[in-house]
Amino acid sequence: MQRMKFAAAAALVAVCSVAAAAEYPSRPVRMVVPFAPGGASDFVGRIIQPAFASRLGQQVVIDNRSGAAGNLGVEVAARANADGHTVLLGNVGTMAINPVYYTKFQYRPLKDLAPVSQLVDVPGSLVVHPSLPVKSAKDLAAYLRANPGKLNYGAPAPSSANTLETLMFLDMVKSSATQIAYKGGAGPATIGLLGNEVQFMFSTFTSTMPFAKQGRLRMLSIVAPERSKALPDVPTMREAGFDMVVGSWQGLFVPVGAPAPVIAQLHKVSQDVMRDTGVVNRLQDNGVTIITSKDPSDFAAFVKAEIERFGKVIRDAKIQTE
Repeated sequence: MQRMKFAAAAALVAVCSVAAAAEYPSRPVRMVVPFAPGGASDFVGRIIQPAFASRLGQQVVIDNRSGAAGNLGVEVAARANADGHTVLLGNVGTMAINPVYYTKFQYRPLKDLAPVSQLVDVPGSLVVHPSLPVKSAKDLAAYLRANPGKLNYGAPAPSSANTLETLMFLDMVKSSATQIAYKGGAGPATIGLLGNEVQFMFSTFTSTMPFAKQGRLRMLSIVAPERSKALPDVPTMREAGFDMVVGSWQGLFVPVGAPAPVIAQLHKVSQDVMRDTGVVNRLQDNGVTIITSKDPSDFAAFVKAEIERFGKVIRDAKIQTE
């Protein structure tokens, strides 16, 4: 009798899930972006937003929830109803680095959020304020060695990929600099660099490229396997003699418990959106590489591997976690 009750309950849940998926989405979808406007996540979110809305047949609303290095946005998404009407645009920092760095944070990727699909990979960049007398990454390395501790560098968050890149670079050049942390991600940190509050930083390419084109910042290198068509004269860090390739991938997540048919629908929509000509052109014109996952389990495996990879980086660098 007990087994029959469990079987009946399971069947009822399955029927409800299918029914919910058939009606999905029944209202506007909230896309949580865990950073302030001006950074790579917000940039990507606002480009894909109209295409997602068109294919879902409902309005998609961007909800910028910056704070706590992106953890605030993760918490907002994890606590939402698991019906697919709240999605998270997570990135390498929030989903792969923060879980290792913020050991006491109660929400965890793959435990509280279900991966849907990777969407893009955004290259990094090494930029300086134009007043700094350096023209290349090697010049900056020499300047840092000659002036240890005298320059400030911008950090979108203590646990961001950009901060790890800076620490790796400083270790390579055997020098030091003062970290100035900015709340809200790459956007506020870039404003700090424009105002010469900091003299150099690693940041996402999309955040710095417009200002580099205007001459308001000087881009020394791009952190990617290849040069960007958007700024083809800027060499990669490897070309400059530094073995660094750390991208900022972005991907879609939903709260754990979302019906499997809803996740499957969001995955299909993600594939369609990332093949949309208008989306593709806008992203590629800004140096963004489109990379999608063949299915949600493929993306889950990728995120797990990234958590392990950055965990090793943090341990090897002896970075103090919180």
